[in-house]
Amino acid sequence: MTQLADQSATASALSPSAGSGGGIDTAWLGDYLLGNWAGARRESREFMKREEFHRIDGLTLDEQRTRVFGQLKLLAGTKSVLRAFPTRLGGNDDHGGNIASFEEVVIADPSLQIKSGVQWGLFGAAVLHLGTERHHERFLPAIMSLETPGAFAMTETGHGSDVAAIGTTATYDPLSEEFVIDTPFRAAWKDYLGNAALHGTAAVVFAQLITGGINHGVHAFYVPIRDENGFLPGVGGEDDGPKGGLNGIDNGRLHFHDVRVPRENLLNRYGDVAPDGSYSSPIASPGRRFFTMIGTLVQGRVSLDGASVVASKLALFIAIKYGAERRQFSAASPIEEEVILDYQLHQRRLLPKLATTYAMSFAHEKLLTVFDGVFSGVRATDADREDLETLAAALKSLSTWSALEILQEAREACGGAGYLAENRLTQLRADLDIYVTFEGDNNVLLQLVAKRLLTDFSRKLGKADARAVAGYLVGRVGTTAISRSGLRRLAQTVVDFGSTARAVGSVRDEEAQRQLLTDRVETMVGSLAGRLRSANKLSATDAAALFNSNQNELIGAARAHAELLQWEAFTEALEQVTDAKTSEVLTGLRDLFGLGLIEKNLAWYLINGRLSAQRATAITDYIDDRLLPRLRPHATDLVDAFGFEPEHVRAPIATGAERIRQEEAADYYRRRRESGAEPLREKTLKTRS
Repeated sequence: MTQLADQSATASALSPSAGSGGGIDTAWLGDYLLGNWAGARRESREFMKREEFHRIDGLTLDEQRTRVFGQLKLLAGTKSVLRAFPTRLGGNDDHGGNIASFEEVVIADPSLQIKSGVQWGLFGAAVLHLGTERHHERFLPAIMSLETPGAFAMTETGHGSDVAAIGTTATYDPLSEEFVIDTPFRAAWKDYLGNAALHGTAAVVFAQLITGGINHGVHAFYVPIRDENGFLPGVGGEDDGPKGGLNGIDNGRLHFHDVRVPRENLLNRYGDVAPDGSYSSPIASPGRRFFTMIGTLVQGRVSLDGASVVASKLALFIAIKYGAERRQFSAASPIEEEVILDYQLHQRRLLPKLATTYAMSFAHEKLLTVFDGVFSGVRATDADREDLETLAAALKSLSTWSALEILQEAREACGGAGYLAENRLTQLRADLDIYVTFEGDNNVLLQLVAKRLLTDFSRKLGKADARAVAGYLVGRVGTTAISRSGLRRLAQTVVDFGSTARAVGSVRDEEAQRQLLTDRVETMVGSLAGRLRSANKLSATDAAALFNSNQNELIGAARAHAELLQWEAFTEALEQVTDAKTSEVLTGLRDLFGLGLIEKNLAWYLINGRLSAQRATAITDYIDDRLLPRLRPHATDLVDAFGFEPEHVRAPIATGAERIRQEEAADYYRRRRESGAEPLREKTLKTRS
């Protein structure tokens, strides 16, 4: 692939104020970014151009909910939401295409996206993946058509991410061959459930399955909750009321007292109860059974990762389009103000976010491919499923956090215009806020990722004792990693030559970035493994305290791992770019992402001896003086490649209106100067005197 031009080229020669740099194959790049399921994305985007799917600001809570429920019915009519369901029932058995299509709905209204996700991606998917053919035939047609709106009743007021500890019980009564559903205390109420406050008539309820006096752990049950007269006997609930965002969704609480459902309403793919009350399961281990059941619902995390990418693209499209037209302050000309995207600070605010969004987009495509492989059965071993769960947890965490940062930075970069509701950024920020804590709190998810990394590390070392582990870490930190990457030799070169250009040149290439990012992950994981190795010899209390004392490091290692995954996905994506100019620009964008990660974690690299202080400074200088000016002329092309049409964007500041205003103002002042009507400035008079 083509590398960036020689770093000796001057920034001024690039004429960043020209706006679009040209040369990028924007049409090809747009197709490439749509990924393997481009057709599904295009079809969904075409639907989302329709005005009846668009959010309307200023509606009351009840009006928002009514509108979104009506939109849900329209969406059901398109059948685009049914791709993942079986062909025999009217679906397409297309799991990757289903998620890709669903993610694009965020363009119209995040409330519509999440409410459709509740209906078909959670409620319907639970019946599909946890039930068997009898449930599919009996329940799915009405779920698919929206005849039966439903809730996904997993989360409890007292237990959010800790699903294994939920308090709701389903006790089997062999005399009536029924399960009795109970929420025995207030903290066991099911909470934050979409469709629970108003529209849901049934729910998939997760509860501790008890039969014959034995608790077999969490299982799922299909439970009717309402008819035309309201809640059914034994079922109660409350409206969660207004929220910080997503107010088109009727979130609510449910509780159950002596609610009886037939034995056949147990979704029994992974655990069943015979009429006499005997329990059976194809998975003997209760722990493995639980994680297998929960793992079938991983698509929620996958789709949130993708939706965050789409929202980030939209935010940057708005902010960069506006920044390329908005003028402010007369820095270089007495008669013309500067385009704000030509200011280095504005580039620093937005272009690294653009690089992150591209990395997120390419990483999500890899995640979606893994997801489709598992759910289609093409690559569905236990190891494949474990990889999918780890990858989804890692990327969902980073992308949802990044989306909030990107939306906030985009809003601020647009000034007061960004705060206007008509330009969408504030509402998108509010709606996506919840993404970081639902479908798994990000910090909890990253702990799961860290534990997987530690497991892999322990497998690599086998049964080595603590001394061997310590020796391994000393070897890595002191010699192995540094020598293999060449950084020790290069650090000495910096001292010898004292040249910033030579210093940065040795760490800006692809392999140096890979080594620095990989080494950080492996060193952090190895260090944690050494500290936690004694946990299996401690009491449960002491082991828990040991893990708790290392919790911050666990999160840090997992986050570093997820960032590496994004960088690797970006780098792999570059291999398919054949157009020289497009490759050059995207390589620069990848370098901005990679060096930005290193810059963000410079303290770690300095403390651990991976970079000299001069080299660290050189990285920042290279970003500011080389990468940003080189990427600036291509900024609008890079967001044009996202492929949004005016009906998708719906933000007046991104439609060219600002350019028209600026041209009108410039024309006014030009005509006034040419006519001689330009008044003298007081400052000019004082200078003359």
